[in-house]
Amino acid sequence: MTGCRESGNPSDSRIQRIYEYLDGVLSHSDIEDVQGHLNECEECSAEYDLECIIRSVVRRSCTEKAPDSLKSKIMVRISEIRAESSH
Repeated sequence: MTGCRESGNPSDSRIQRIYEYLDGVLSHSDIEDVQGHLNECEECSAEYDLECIIRSVVRRSCTEKAPDSLKSKIMVRISEIRAESSH
């Protein structure tokens, strides 16, 4: 993974390698290759950082629970809609 500086932006294949790196599906030598490239390439390093942030936000949002008050309001509204539709 070299040469991102020529185009100014990482190519789709380089971004795919970053995803594979984050997903843990690369061989040991490929991991070293990607790590070395990320240390040398600002553009790919920025893409890596952004993807880490996105994954963190998604992971956090999947574990957050809705407040009980919101759940109660939703259940009340569902009951109201059911009652309205049965008339």
